Amino acid sequence: MKTLSAALLVVLAISCKDSKPGVSADQAETGSGKIAFVTDRDGNPEVYIMDGDGANPENLTRHDSLDFSPSWSADGTSLSFYSKRDGNAEIYRMDLQTRQLTRLTNHPATDVLPVPSPDGSQILFMSDRDSLSRNVYVMDKDGSGIRQLTRNAAYEESPEWSPDGSQIAFTRQLRDSSDTSHAGNGEIFLMDAQGGGVKRLTDKEGYDSGAKFSPDGSKIAFYGAQEDQWDLYTINADGTGLQNLTNDAIECYSPDWSPDGEWLVYTAGSKGNYNIWKINIRTKERVRLTRTSGRNEAPSWGR
Repeated sequence: MKTLSAALLVVLAISCKDSKPGVSADQAETGSGKIAFVTDRDGNPEVYIMDGDGANPENLTRHDSLDFSPSWSADGTSLSFYSKRDGNAEIYRMDLQTRQLTRLTNHPATDVLPVPSPDGSQILFMSDRDSLSRNVYVMDKDGSGIRQLTRNAAYEESPEWSPDGSQIAFTRQLRDSSDTSHAGNGEIFLMDAQGGGVKRLTDKEGYDSGAKFSPDGSKIAFYGAQEDQWDLYTINADGTGLQNLTNDAIECYSPDWSPDGEWLVYTAGSKGNYNIWKINIRTKERVRLTRTSGRNEAPSWGR
């Protein structure tokens, strides 16, 4: 979340413009599945899970170091995330039944943003271990067999598998060599699961990141900046049909799909106060799921 840390010190639990005020979790319909997210309500960033309607939040990590970016296994039995509990950012997996924690990487470089594959055999992650920049890597589910998929000096982030595991979406930061006035423009790219066939998906002004495939693979949700405002967007998987979903007066970012593809869970707010919301793709109904001060972010909806 390097880009967000610099650009998004945001979130107020208010509703979005051009919409009715969001309703609280106890007014919402019963949600489905579990949502993992990160919150600093206990004093530092911890991984929590809650019901799909925001009820029953539970602290899973309970550690005084940063724990961030949870991602579900396809069968819902474990969460992968990264943590600085051993001195630098490494990737871990937690078995949700036993709460047993397994460290998967062990390298002096920064290893972050793990995403298990749909078949459970591999995990995507980002690392700067090649000293070029932060690039996309993949490893076997037990941390062995690490392979580098991208290799360039451009900063990259937010890897994501397609539902069938054949493609990987990720963000690559592009910069005009003559422009030193601001951070490079982030665009979303696609490649095959072996790192080949790289192609650019988005081509819009402003930084775009956080791509997530819909459960059926037909659409991709992401967050993007336009005129210094972060909103949620959807686009067809072939790059057509770009739509601003939130068009919000506050910051909206880090979307993830509900198992039925009808909702996106996301982070929204401003002025240092972030909460978790969800929005219906068709009706644009918004529901607030957390209601605390500080930061609630990086939601991931269990399939």
